[in-house]
Amino acid sequence: MDKIKSLALTLAVLAVFGGSAFAESTQFTPLNFSDSTYTGSSNTSAVIASTSSTSSATVQAVDLTGNKKMQSAISELDNAQVEVRNELLNYKTKYSEVDAQYNALKTERANLAKQVKATEKRIKQLDKAKEKIRKNMV
Repeated sequence: MDKIKSLALTLAVLAVFGGSAFAESTQFTPLNFSDSTYTGSSNTSAVIASTSSTSSATVQAVDLTGNKKMQSAISELDNAQVEVRNELLNYKTKYSEVDAQYNALKTERANLAKQVKATEKRIKQLDKAKEKIRKNMV
């Protein structure tokens, strides 16, 4: 029992201190993916401020042209989506027409099947009546 308690205590201590040790050297920010360029939290704001002020003019020019391309791509996708939706509506109307024809033919077939059965039943009744008459004649 003592060994289990001491092992659990050791693992808990390792987890607490190990997590803080690993977290200190590996900080992830969207602008910085490598650990070697991380200088600390106090210097990063100064570095970000200096880089953003020097390249803001070139970034804005690139963003504007990229923004126009993105807007045109979005509008092309919207147009394609409208075309596909119209095509879907056409298919749905054709499907409903074919379905209506199918249901009409199905009901007509069922009615004809009933008529065939009724006619066959009538023929059987007439055959039985003929047989009865022949038996009575003899």
